[in-house]
Amino acid sequence: MADEALTIGDLAKRASVSTSLLRYYEKERLLEPSGRTPAGYRLYAPSAERKLRFIRSAQRYGFSLGDIKLILGAGNDTETDGQRVREIAEERFVEIERRVTEMLVLRHELALFLDDVAAELDASVGKPSGEQYRALLEQACGHTHARPKASSLRNLTERLGCGLASAEWEGLFADLRGKHLHIWRDDDGYSVLFSSPTPKVEAALKRLVLSEAQCSAHIDPELSAEDEGLMFRARGPNAFLFAQLFLALESTEA
Repeated sequence: MADEALTIGDLAKRASVSTSLLRYYEKERLLEPSGRTPAGYRLYAPSAERKLRFIRSAQRYGFSLGDIKLILGAGNDTETDGQRVREIAEERFVEIERRVTEMLVLRHELALFLDDVAAELDASVGKPSGEQYRALLEQACGHTHARPKASSLRNLTERLGCGLASAEWEGLFADLRGKHLHIWRDDDGYSVLFSSPTPKVEAALKRLVLSEAQCSAHIDPELSAEDEGLMFRARGPNAFLFAQLFLALESTEA
């Protein structure tokens, strides 16, 4: 079954894209059908799914269609083209690092400014009002004005409203900590892919999904088995907290 040709509808469904997008990629010579049915419908080789996922990933990272064409043809092109592919990838990496750094600096400076606001409130309207302001901020966005006693990772789970019992917390995240993952922004949230999940990782993710079910702070997260591995999906305006959580967990120092 895996070696059978795919119809345009089958390929679109597997990759969660529209058939019109596949026709657009064909027009741009990024994706070619392997043949057609007697009725004239497009057929694609099974390898087209991997190629399509590569194209979609490259677009998520900001590569233009022209860049992608060059990358896909680099294996048979000149050494100059190969060098240009490396330059394109490096340019994208540096650009993303620049944007990330700007946001991290902004977050850091905003945290300091919020501390200043709290101090100004203490002076202008009295310390009780300042304390109310601090409590409101911690409830609304998890901002901590004093040096946190808990680890940043635990603070993230508290901000998520994690439903895990405290006795389970360390064990669950110990099973997830330091594991390689891919993460990207979707239109309505984040997707996190564990490409080589162990039974412990799968069990931990299932417990996390179960613990966060029906939480009022966010849409219920989802876990599904994909060809590439296990996919954790978080949706809604607060899905970024899951992204922060998994990025922190990936670090062995978290």
